[in-house]
Amino acid sequence: MTPRRGEVWWAALDPTIGSEIAKTRPCVVMTRDLVNQHRRTVVVVPLSSSPKAWPPMLIAVNCEGRPAVAVVDQIRAIAKERLQSRIGVLAESEMEALGDALQQILELI
Repeated sequence: MTPRRGEVWWAALDPTIGSEIAKTRPCVVMTRDLVNQHRRTVVVVPLSSSPKAWPPMLIAVNCEGRPAVAVVDQIRAIAKERLQSRIGVLAESEMEALGDALQQILELI
């Protein structure tokens, strides 16, 4: 299994500690495809059904035809074994918004 950048997968995020986002939920793969081919982990941003976007922390996306938000400050590396099934792919504009938000919260710009 080689997940691709921009794909949304169901991912089992438990067990967690403290304020980490928990349970099995959709997650967006953020790592480059070349990295995904060679590593046993992927970097993901979890999605939530929170009703309102709040950039740069919560970015509006569409998941399975329903509105969702990417919880950007909960970015994490997970083992590929946590990925259960592929849901779909985010639009390029959504991936750009996620990239911009990550740059802001990590002060990469």
